[in-house]
Amino acid sequence: MDQGEQFPITRRDLLITGAVSATLPVLPAFAAQPGTESQGSTANTTQVALNVNGTGHALDLDPRTTLLDALREHLHLTGTKKGCDHGQCGACTVLVDGVRINACLSLAVMHEGDTITTIEGLGSPDNLHPMQAAFIKHDGYQCGYCTPGQICSAVAVLGEIKAGVPSHVTQDLTATLDATNMEMRERMSGNICRCGAYSNIAEAMAEVARSRA
Repeated sequence: MDQGEQFPITRRDLLITGAVSATLPVLPAFAAQPGTESQGSTANTTQVALNVNGTGHALDLDPRTTLLDALREHLHLTGTKKGCDHGQCGACTVLVDGVRINACLSLAVMHEGDTITTIEGLGSPDNLHPMQAAFIKHDGYQCGYCTPGQICSAVAVLGEIKAGVPSHVTQDLTATLDATNMEMRERMSGNICRCGAYSNIAEAMAEVARSRA
C-alpha cells in the first residue's frame, strides 16, 4: 500500500465511534492512575478569629464560608436563621460593630476582630433585651422563624435613627430624626415576615423607641 493512500472514514463510522466513546467511563483528573499511589488532598482552610457575643473564637474555616454558616455550623448559634440565603429576607440579620448586616452575604474571614452580636447575645430568657420583651408583649411573631433577624434589625434601626442616619423617606436631612411609623417601616422593609406580623412589629419598636426618648 502506498504511503499516500488514505483509509476513507464514512459518516456512519464516525457516528458509531462517537456513540461507543460516550459509554466509556471517564476518570476524574484527580483520580489515582494504575500503578501510582493516591496522595489525597487537604482542605484549603484559614484561621479566623471571631468575637461573638462577647466570646472569642478561633476557627479553621474554608475561606468561602459565610458568616451565617460559621455561626450556625461551627459555633452552633442557630438562632440566626438561614432563609433565602440570597440576602432577600433578612432572617440572618446580625449586628457587626452595632451595624446590621445579612450574614448570608458576608464571608466570615471579613470579620476578623469585629464584634458580632447574634440574637443569643442580645438577651436571655431570664434577662430579655427590651426589644425582645416588646416583641413578646405585642405578639410581634407567629411562626417565629424570622423573629431573630427582625429583632436584631429593629435594635439597629433605632440606633440608626438616634444617630441621625437618614432613610429613603427622611424629608429633612438637617432636622433631628424621630422614630416615626413611616421611618421604622421603611428601614425594616428588608426583613420579611411571611406570617404578616408587620403591624405588631411596628408597635413593639414604637414602644421601645418611646421608652428611650
